[in-house]
Formats: sequence, C-alpha cells, structure tokens
Amino acid sequence: MDASVVGLVGAAVGALGAVAGGWISALGQGRQQQRQLQADREYRREVARREAYGACIASTKLLSNAWWRFSDVVWNEQSTPEQWRAAFAEVHEAWTQFSTAVAAVAVAGPVTAAEAAEELRVAMYEWERAGMDWFAAARREGHGRLDEYSDRFQQAWQAKRAPDRAFQQAARRALGTEEP
Repeated sequence: MDASVVGLVGAAVGALGAVAGGWISALGQGRQQQRQLQADREYRREVARREAYGACIASTKLLSNAWWRFSDVVWNEQSTPEQWRAAFAEVHEAWTQFSTAVAAVAVAGPVTAAEAAEELRVAMYEWERAGMDWFAAARREGHGRLDEYSDRFQQAWQAKRAPDRAFQQAARRALGTEEP
C-alpha cells in the first residue's frame, strides 16, 4: 500500500470516528436534555401544586373565619340587619376565593388531591347553606338568636372538619411531605 492510500484510509477512519463520537455525544446530550426537561416539568408541577394547595388551605381558613364572624354578628342582640348584610358580603367574597382555590387544585392534581378538595368544597357548601338559611331567617325574624339555625350551623361546621383534614393529608401525600 502506498502512502496516499494509507493516508486516505486513516482520514476515513478518523472521519468515521469523529462522526461516531459526535453522534454518541449528541445522543448523550439529547438524553441529558430530556432528563433536564423532565426535572423542570416536575419542579413546575410541584410549585403549581404547592401554590394551589396553599391557596386552598388559606381560603378555607378565611372562609371559616368569615362564617364565624357572621355567626357572632347575627347572634349579637345589639347587631343590625345592615351589619348582618355586611358580614354576609364578607362571607360571599371569601366563598369566591375558596371556590377559585378548589378549582386550581382540580387543575394542579393529582386526582386524589382534586377529589379531596371537591369533598371539602361540598362540606363547605353545606356550611354555606346553613349560614345562608340562618341569615334569611334572621332577616325574617328581625333577630339572629335562633337556636335551630345556630345548631345546624354548628353541625355543618363539625361536618366540614374531616374533609378539611382529608384534603390536607392528600396534599401532603401529593407533595411527598408525609415522610421526613
């Protein structure tokens, strides 16, 4: 073999090595990019879930506080129908925030957390109905010291406590914070 053929074979082997090395490098980079994209997706999903769950928990507490303030105002013999309406308007605003937060959980998932949030929404709605009925009865009667409505309100509050805890537990499981 003369030197030019040897040079050509060497160049061809070098070119093949460079192409193979480039291909292997590109394949490795592609896999690394896929892993990075997956990690980024998982991070964004966790952030979205933390925000949605936090908003749901916070809005649940705000709504609960608004209902208790309403209860205090309506039960107070010195309060007026205008004060009842103002307290009820605060509850309505808190309900809107709560409902929005539950919808965000439904989007953020997973299904178990979304289902737990929906069960909490149903329980909170029952409490809402008890409060709305109390408000309507107070307006009819001209006072809010109505034991029947207060008792139903208290029962609905008790009934929402288990779904509230269940949602928090579902959120912890979804975020992987059950274990230290």
